[in-house]
Amino acid sequence: MLISIVAPCYNEEDAVERFHQEVQKVADELLPLGHDMEFVYVDDGSRDRTLAVLRHLADLDPRVRYVSFSRNFGKEAALLAGLRHASGDSVIVMDADLQHPPALIRRMVELREQGHDQVIARRSRTGDRLTRTLTARLYYRLVNRLVDVELVDGVGDFRLLSRRVVDAVLALTEYNRFSKGLFAWVGFPSTTFEYENAVREAGRSSWNLRGLLNYGLDGLLSFNNRPLRAALWLGMGLLLCAGLYTAWIVGAALANGVQTPGYVTIITAVTALAGVQMVMLGVIGEYTGRIYYEVKGRPHFLVKATNVERAKDLIP
Repeated sequence: MLISIVAPCYNEEDAVERFHQEVQKVADELLPLGHDMEFVYVDDGSRDRTLAVLRHLADLDPRVRYVSFSRNFGKEAALLAGLRHASGDSVIVMDADLQHPPALIRRMVELREQGHDQVIARRSRTGDRLTRTLTARLYYRLVNRLVDVELVDGVGDFRLLSRRVVDAVLALTEYNRFSKGLFAWVGFPSTTFEYENAVREAGRSSWNLRGLLNYGLDGLLSFNNRPLRAALWLGMGLLLCAGLYTAWIVGAALANGVQTPGYVTIITAVTALAGVQMVMLGVIGEYTGRIYYEVKGRPHFLVKATNVERAKDLIP
């Protein structure tokens, strides 16, 4: 069985060579068991020497295949490129910074041989800050009440996929991709095991608070239209409240006559309704923006350099 290791890279010149050494060791252990391995690295428009390191690795190891983007298109595009260029019977997606321990590859392969199409590694939150742990749990509890698929806390991109799962994911051509949700959406028999998250080998993470918030918003909006439905129900509720308030004002005027006081009530009501309208316009705008990008039909990424010989792979 051929196993493809797909590793997106962004400014990983200090870690990717060490990562390759570790996965090479695992490949040597699996070879006597009848498992060959290839390594697919995707340079997501790095600004350092990541591409030069990948070229050097390709010169040393004929199993290395690399794809370099013309600019930074994001991790979702890098994952898609890696899956497109992987030719293995099974594909393992992992980060090149060694936070996904290569030693777990053998366990994944063993679970794959038991008939599971997806072998998912779920990291524990041991060592995380309390605020981050609580925020993550709150996010997943909220999202799972809204989205059409189940997202599990601690489950990310580190997983083994069978060829039929890879083909199913590649058949989903949407522009706004949220791979964690797509992997859950395609289904197929899956199993999960837990591992302790490792310390980043080198460099700094490209994720910041803004990026994490946007990523979380993508997960919320990519698999449901319930925010739009909530806007409809909220609008109907406000209309009902306005009708009741109007009836109360008319009744009070008939009973006690017209009174001047009411300035604060009017200003409060106008301000609150304006805020609700802006929020609803924002929700509608998010969905409209996604439709806009889907209709444009632009490629998910552009390739600047690659050692992949198949011409059809050069075009996204």
